[in-house]
Amino acid sequence: MPGPSYNLPAPACITGAKLVKILGSVCSGCYALKNRYNFKNVRLALARRLSSLDHPQWVLAMTVLIKGEEVFRWHDSGDLQSTWHLKRIFEVCNATPETSHWLPTREAKFLPLNTDSIPKNLLIRMSSHMIDQKPVKFWPWTSTVSTGSFTCPASKQGNECKSCRNCWNREVANVSYPKH
Repeated sequence: MPGPSYNLPAPACITGAKLVKILGSVCSGCYALKNRYNFKNVRLALARRLSSLDHPQWVLAMTVLIKGEEVFRWHDSGDLQSTWHLKRIFEVCNATPETSHWLPTREAKFLPLNTDSIPKNLLIRMSSHMIDQKPVKFWPWTSTVSTGSFTCPASKQGNECKSCRNCWNREVANVSYPKH
């Protein structure tokens, strides 16, 4: 990842908690439910972040942490918790106009009815739920996971984005990741 990110506990995913039980779903075998995510200190940090969402200073704290960053990824594990959570992310994005923000999500019910209210420096990608599923049609920016061809170059670049910023780019309608 070319910049910092923010994560929440994967078990707190609303849609992901259901998908993790479905074979063939993107969440089945979730990376954020194993390996280093199971270390006690990591679990505690994720839990602190989740509980901090209600803190009145959360927007200010996130703004201070992100200020000056070129790019930022929301939820490398975890997902949106509510419409209010998304609105607070909008506030952070508006307070950090120099940063390009990317928010992948499976929580369609929290997305605005149109894209006009989304800060211009935030790209929300609606992620398809199943491996090899086509992109959803109700949202302009999407992501998919494929066992065949894919567009994300990271797996061919030592698992690094390098100069690619397609996930943050509004001109790229869909980013397809390899199943891993």
